[in-house]
Amino acid sequence: MPIAPLTIWYDGACPLCTREIALMRRLDRARRIEFVDLSEDGATCPRDRTLLLARLHAREDGVLLDGAAAFAAMWRAIPLLRPLGLLARNPLVLSGLEWAYVRFLRVRPALQRMMR
Repeated sequence: MPIAPLTIWYDGACPLCTREIALMRRLDRARRIEFVDLSEDGATCPRDRTLLLARLHAREDGVLLDGAAAFAAMWRAIPLLRPLGLLARNPLVLSGLEWAYVRFLRVRPALQRMMR
């Protein structure tokens, strides 16, 4: 199997994250994304596991991305979402997405509790 051009590290212990990644897996019909569940023993981490669990991380073309930039990289790898990912290359758009992502992270613990 060829190496995926994009790696995504996510929190598999987070029900919200697991649902999001399940959707992305279904949309990734070409299997261009390697999804790494950080809650599994032996998961390879390019950084401290705590940092990776705090925000979504991706490696695109050898560059480690996090937050909204990681989501945008994932979208670019999925044909249906590619236009949104390309739009996020605009610094103003990416800045707005990052602003929304940081606010989401503030309510994420409460959402996780509600989903369990």
